[in-house]
Amino acid sequence: MRHSGTVAAILILTLLSVSGCAVPFLKNGQGDAASGEPSRVDTGFVVPGPESYDSADTAVLVDRDKENGTVTFLNLELGRNYTLSMDGTTKLYDKYGDGVSIEQIEKGDIVDITFLKSKKHLTTMQLSKNSWTYAEAERYEINAARGEVSIGPETYKLTSNTIYLSEGRGVELMDLNAADVLSFQGIGNQIWSVRVEKGHGYLRLEGDEKFVGGWIEIGQTIIQRITEDMLLLVPEGSYQVNISNKGGGGIKSVQISRNEETVLDIGDLEVPEPQTGMVLFSVSPSEAELYVDGARVDASTPLSLEYGLHQLIARAQGYHSITQYIRVAQESLAFDLVLEATEDGTEEEISSSSTESSSSEPVDTTTDYYKVYVDTPVGAEVYLDGNYVGIAPCSFKKTAGTHVIILRKSGYETRSYTVEIDNGEKDISFSFADLAKYATESSGSSSSRGSTSESGSSSSGSTSESSSSSSGSTSESSSSSGGASGS
Repeated sequence: MRHSGTVAAILILTLLSVSGCAVPFLKNGQGDAASGEPSRVDTGFVVPGPESYDSADTAVLVDRDKENGTVTFLNLELGRNYTLSMDGTTKLYDKYGDGVSIEQIEKGDIVDITFLKSKKHLTTMQLSKNSWTYAEAERYEINAARGEVSIGPETYKLTSNTIYLSEGRGVELMDLNAADVLSFQGIGNQIWSVRVEKGHGYLRLEGDEKFVGGWIEIGQTIIQRITEDMLLLVPEGSYQVNISNKGGGGIKSVQISRNEETVLDIGDLEVPEPQTGMVLFSVSPSEAELYVDGARVDASTPLSLEYGLHQLIARAQGYHSITQYIRVAQESLAFDLVLEATEDGTEEEISSSSTESSSSEPVDTTTDYYKVYVDTPVGAEVYLDGNYVGIAPCSFKKTAGTHVIILRKSGYETRSYTVEIDNGEKDISFSFADLAKYATESSGSSSSRGSTSESGSSSSGSTSESSSSSSGSTSESSSSSGGASGS
């Protein structure tokens, strides 16, 4: 028995020693010697794949460079730009999750993105589900002083980070004009991007000596008295232009291109011997004041008016004012004007635009009114609401309201700004950025003064890529200036 127990003990010790030699001590990172497999140590590192990302953002797409494979975004909260790379692994979606191409996501679109911040690589980009869009809006009102935009019954806020784009270039709020067709995008009650879908150009008349004091009608919306050296802001597009004076004139076609100046030669139009017609007005209420072409007339007696277009303004205490245009083309006619009563019984204020704002007024050197000064760019021609007022630095009479200031200089791009001028009893001054020069003097001159024949063909001007210098600054001349909005 003692012998058998000793044998058993020896066998157990032998097995233990063999087992210990078969499982050697493993250092960190070494594998199993028997299987040849490395040991697994969890470091937390994950190899990035096509769907990998570590950051997400809701941003505005401000630029895309297909050649270099990069896209630039504006962070909505911080107002900072950042650029990410994209490649074949980047997934692009519309608002409903369907795949799209990069061309289908436009500059100014609000997008939800995911990306690898460490590698600056864009993983996914989708048109934001939380954003709203008003596409190609024609009826809106921008109040730059309050930073608000009214679209239909809704009012939205502009922010310090709102971006404005025209033909893919950044512009300023002052570069917009009420005649522009705009697309708005935002989240909640804030507007984050404004894109110009249809902008404006400029129209200059040539050979207009016989028609100064007459009228120009452009399409269905622009009616203005013709003045010397006028320069009109016109929405881009094709138009029929009606020129009339003392029963003469005619119709010509014109094509207006964005940010370009077109010259329309009307020297071949004739003005015959003036013809007149007798116009009898019936105005209600009878005590209403009647103005024809800016001059007060007696509405109770027939009025002799030359053939052509005439402006009528009727106003009375407790009634809404009326501004209309009539065309006299026969020996006699009658015209009725009926004013509607206001709710509070007070006379509606007449805006300056309704009382011969298009007439040519000489620069008054007296100081019994407040002035608006345009200090820069020095040497530029300055036009107020289409009418020439001088060479900068210059000044003109201060009239409260929304006005368009156009700056022009041979060889440089024509620019326009819409400004809000307050009714404060003080002078104000504007200092606008220098005009962008054309590539060459010769090409710039011919481009900016392109001619238009009767068939409506026009020459185009080149467009500079400069956008950062487009904003105009407003300074005070012992006062604060009015706000500035789209022009």
